[in-house]
Amino acid sequence: MTTQAATFELEMTRFIRAPREKVFDAFTNEAALAAWHCPRGLHVGEVAVDVRVGGHYRVTMVTRDGTAHGSSGTYQVIERPSFLAYTWAWDGEGDLAARTTLIEVTLTEKDGGTQMHMRHTGFPDAAIRDDHNQGWTSVFNRLVDYLDPEGSAGNVVLVGNPISPYVRAVRIALAEKGVAYALKSEAPHSPAVDAIHPFGRIPAMYDGPLQFYETRAILRYIDEAFDGPGLLPASGVTSRARAEQWYSVLDDYGYDAIVTRFILPYLFPSGPAPDRAVIDAALPDIDRVLATLDAAYGKRDFLVGNAPCVADYLAAPLLYSLAQMPEGPGLLAKYPNVQRAMKVMQARPSFISAEPDLEGKGDASNVTPLRKANAA
Repeated sequence: MTTQAATFELEMTRFIRAPREKVFDAFTNEAALAAWHCPRGLHVGEVAVDVRVGGHYRVTMVTRDGTAHGSSGTYQVIERPSFLAYTWAWDGEGDLAARTTLIEVTLTEKDGGTQMHMRHTGFPDAAIRDDHNQGWTSVFNRLVDYLDPEGSAGNVVLVGNPISPYVRAVRIALAEKGVAYALKSEAPHSPAVDAIHPFGRIPAMYDGPLQFYETRAILRYIDEAFDGPGLLPASGVTSRARAEQWYSVLDDYGYDAIVTRFILPYLFPSGPAPDRAVIDAALPDIDRVLATLDAAYGKRDFLVGNAPCVADYLAAPLLYSLAQMPEGPGLLAKYPNVQRAMKVMQARPSFISAEPDLEGKGDASNVTPLRKANAA
């Protein structure tokens, strides 16, 4: 086996729910490599392989702005389906491009699938090794997407109660993107949530080993990591700023007035009956939020432009929740633009797919009382 002295090395292990022959082929087949061999947010450009000892390969990874990052190397050891070793070198100039590193992939049968162990050696310093750690983690997430029977749901797990407006906003965004995911129903401050979010709030999300929390950050990751329609307007600095503006309005003022000071006092009263003083004090602020949104919609069905964006994905579950409460229909009746926009969003498959099962029909693991879901 050809080896290379390594100052710093990287080792990673992933379990893949696929036969090891299929995993091995994913590393050596041009069509397979074109489907997965780049980090999220990029796509594979050129792929060429000559799978024999001494044979060469080449793969390019292309950013959304068209910048290509090429790599190439030579196969050192090929022992199908258990082991593969090959060199790796980046295109370009500079110390990193001049350095050839070594990748060794060991595949072991385990639990009906494959345990993949990757050892990448020859890095000149810890910073470059750590950069490759981040990159390989994302690349192997795509490998799992490609091979797992559930596709991206083998990686992407959304953690949080399905009745939370924020959880629903993320679910709508994932559905709009066409990203398959698993939903793990958990209340705020549960051990599963606390394991990710230092403040115990929902939602949180896994993408393979990667962990994310805070709704806006999760939405940003989904937007940039996955193909499909953008979650922000595609053109115009002003439009993107407006989308962020309306998301902030709903996050900062809409949720506080509608959920914290209106819905929760009804469903989670501090005494034997809802606190009317708190509820009544919230009504003018809810009306102000609705008036602001009504003016923003105007004749459009969405807050910015002619397609939904992150602001619409948060507005939809908030307005839906408002409509279920005693004063909700009366508050909404004053604002025809808001009502029209609600109907449009509620008819979208993404909204319907994210609607929690309030009647307890279907998967009971996804149903938790509203008061528990929002008691964050």
